[in-house]
Amino acid sequence: MNRQICFGISLFLIGFAPAAFSQPAEYKMSGKEYVEKYKDDAVREMLMYRVPASIVLAQGMLETGNGNSALAVYANNHFGVKCHKDWTGLTYTMDDDERNECFRKYPSVLDSYNDHSLFLKNRSRYAFLFELKLTDYKGWAKGLKEAGYATDPHYAERLIDLIETHDLSRFDKVEEMPNIGIKPNTENATISRTPRKILEFNRIKYIIVKDGDSFFKVSNDCKIELWQLYKYNDLGKNEKLVAGQKLYLQPKKRKAKEKTHTVQAGETMRSISQLHGIKMKFLYRKNLMKPGEEPKAGTVLYMRKTKKP
Repeated sequence: MNRQICFGISLFLIGFAPAAFSQPAEYKMSGKEYVEKYKDDAVREMLMYRVPASIVLAQGMLETGNGNSALAVYANNHFGVKCHKDWTGLTYTMDDDERNECFRKYPSVLDSYNDHSLFLKNRSRYAFLFELKLTDYKGWAKGLKEAGYATDPHYAERLIDLIETHDLSRFDKVEEMPNIGIKPNTENATISRTPRKILEFNRIKYIIVKDGDSFFKVSNDCKIELWQLYKYNDLGKNEKLVAGQKLYLQPKKRKAKEKTHTVQAGETMRSISQLHGIKMKFLYRKNLMKPGEEPKAGTVLYMRKTKKP
C-alpha cells in the first residue's frame, strides 16, 4: 500500500516537474534597448578615435544580435574579436569556425568598444576609412566590407539597414563627450574669442583649464586628438575637467626637473606626476613601488634617480 502511494506521488511529481522547475524564457534585448544602453560608449569612441558612432552601434548590434549572443553576455565581446597572438587578457572559449576557439573577454562592454576602435585605427588596411567624413556611414560600411572585415557578401547592406532603421546617423553629429565637461556654445563653437595660452614645463607643452572648458573644446583649440589628451594626462574616460588643473598637450618625461618630492597630505601618484611632468610608470619604477600603490604623507619620492633597495 505504501509502495503504491509512493509510486503515485512520484508520477504526480514527474508530471508537474517541467512546470515546477523550468526557467522562464530568457529576456532578449531589443535593438532600441541596445542603442539606448550603449550609445554613449559609441560616441565616446567616435570622438576619441574617429570611428562613426553609427557604425560602431550597427556592428555591435549585428555581431551580437542586439547584445544577446553568448559572447556578448558572458565575455562582453561585442565585435567577435578572437584572441590572436598578441592578446594577454582574459579569454572565452566557444565553437565558431572551428571547435574551442579563443575569443577575447573584457571587463566591460566599453573595453570591447575601445578594443574595436584600436583594431581599426592600428591596422593599415583600414587607414583609408579615416579619410572619410564621420557622417559618411555608407562609405564606412562599404569600406569595411572592401577591407575584409567580414566575409558576408551583404555585410555593408546589413549595416546600412540597421543604421537607417534605428536612425543611428544622428549620433555621428554629436560634438561632445557624453557626461564630460560642458557642451560648447553652438554660436561660438567654431572660433575661440581669445587665443589659448600655451605654457611649457619640463619641456612639455600644457594649458591651464578654464571655466567652461571641455575635452572637445581643448582638442579643437589646441589641434590635438582626444585620445592624446586622455593618454598624456593619465585620465579615465569618465573624468571631468576642473578649472585650474594642468592639462598636458605632449607626453610627460621619464625624469622630473627636481631631484625629489616630499609627499603632502592628499597628494596621489597621479597628482605628483602631473605636478612634475613625469610619466607615472617611471615615477613608480624610480621609487620601487607597484602600480596602483599610493605613498603616505611625508614620504620622499625620487624624481630623477632610482631609489636604492
